Amino acid sequence: MPLSTDYASKIPGPDGLIAYTAEERAVWRDLYAQQIPVLRDHACRAYLEGLDKLAMDGTDVPQVRDIDARLARISGAGVKAVDALIPQDEFSTLLKNRKFPMATFIRRREHFDYIEEPDIFHECFGHCPMLTNDAFCRFMEQFGALALDLGDEWSERLFRLFWFTVEFGVIREGGALKAFGAGIISSPGELANVVHGTPMVEPFDLLTVLRTPYRIDIVQPVYFEIESFEQLAASLDCDMEAMLKEAAHRCDLPARFEAKAA
Repeated sequence: MPLSTDYASKIPGPDGLIAYTAEERAVWRDLYAQQIPVLRDHACRAYLEGLDKLAMDGTDVPQVRDIDARLARISGAGVKAVDALIPQDEFSTLLKNRKFPMATFIRRREHFDYIEEPDIFHECFGHCPMLTNDAFCRFMEQFGALALDLGDEWSERLFRLFWFTVEFGVIREGGALKAFGAGIISSPGELANVVHGTPMVEPFDLLTVLRTPYRIDIVQPVYFEIESFEQLAASLDCDMEAMLKEAAHRCDLPARFEAKAA
């Protein structure tokens, strides 16, 4: 997550509802309208099924309490409204408990195509449909538990696994590359990169993922393709600390991007 943000979280009222302005609702509406036609062809089945199950309103920003209740009924997962930036332990604890932290602000129009900070369109539209999939939820829970067990020493390298799957994961279905990562689903610029760009796409390999650096402020130059969500969940059935040590011992692979200007 970014180290700082100029966005402010929105606080639910006594009734649990969050008030959004007309412009904020319009940004949601326009993002939803732009993404949906492309996603019908380029998002994975699990995401599209989850989107239908959650029955999101394309004309208004969903309420956190409503999405939480729907997820609880569908998969036993849920969401919790949080500040844009929360401590790593709090983040991991929520995942371990099958809850996903949800920022409550929505991006401004100048950040329409891509935003570094996770806004509610990224969290709700991007992440929540996948939380209806049991194998995906098992991966999320176990990732949170591992992050807590392994502690700060390995958090930065371990998060690479989260980045290249939950945030920017792709899967092959019927011979076609499909998106499931929220960073692709919720970003017009990132989705266009997957559909029309020329990024590198490599088979998912845990050790390679753990050795691959990334930047949060650019469209991704490389994606890792999983075969199934069962494969993703099973990737954590290993001695993760040993894998992290091996990745550190072998050192990072060459970055596929230019260093960020100071």
